[in-house]
Amino acid sequence: MIKKFVVKALNEDLGRGDLFEIISYPKEATAKIISKDSGVFAGEIYAKELCKYLNCEIDLLTQDGKSIKNGDTLAKLKGDTNSLLKLERTLLNLLQHASGIATNTQKYVKKIENLNVVLLDTRKTRPLLRNFEKYAVRCGGAHNHRFGLDDALMLKDTHLAILKDLKSSVQKARKLLPFTTKIEVECENLDQAKEAFLAGVDIIMCDNMSLSEIKKVVKLKDEKYPHVKLEASGGISLENIEIIAKSGVDAISVGSLIHQAKWLDFSMKMEPFNGR
Repeated sequence: MIKKFVVKALNEDLGRGDLFEIISYPKEATAKIISKDSGVFAGEIYAKELCKYLNCEIDLLTQDGKSIKNGDTLAKLKGDTNSLLKLERTLLNLLQHASGIATNTQKYVKKIENLNVVLLDTRKTRPLLRNFEKYAVRCGGAHNHRFGLDDALMLKDTHLAILKDLKSSVQKARKLLPFTTKIEVECENLDQAKEAFLAGVDIIMCDNMSLSEIKKVVKLKDEKYPHVKLEASGGISLENIEIIAKSGVDAISVGSLIHQAKWLDFSMKMEPFNGR
């Protein structure tokens, strides 16, 4: 899957071929990837697969999840000149994008690192980049929510609007779903949460609830439904995630881990030929 992805990304850039090759004479060369930013590195497995595909050697001087700073040499590359130039933009795009997500994610992780709560991403990912972006979230220290509609049965407001009865719907799903498949329901207030508890769901999402409302749901869960997991979502920021994490929920999902991440700035520098 990773090979297929990096080859597709490379071919997007190559088109019908690199026009530089009409004037070049391939020679063995080396290059370096330099960081112009500080943050968290990610993209290791994708970088290795891309270089392998183009028969280039890569010596990574850091690893996924490791801190990097401005001026660090992240990797050394070796291969023929044409291959190194072909992979430059694709390699940088992959590393910069993944590292940006990992860096942003770690900011949230550090806010709640001493609290008993799991930080999750969402399905708010760029089309066709879900596996890649969720991988970057893991590099930043958080966990993945479901990858797609087939991972778990989540009933959101759009689903609930067309269901006649939540409890009977959950009962029907239990008979048809695999034993290991979870059922989660999105709730906007305490009354909806009460209905979801009675319906027998596995997870309740406290969606855009106020802190006081979340605490009421937590209290009800602790008193009567300790087996049900609670997830807070909606409007989560670096400024409020800590106080929400202290409310007693089990998990917090944050779409901005991915869609608000800013790329880190990396560059590739070719080593000059001796006697050129």
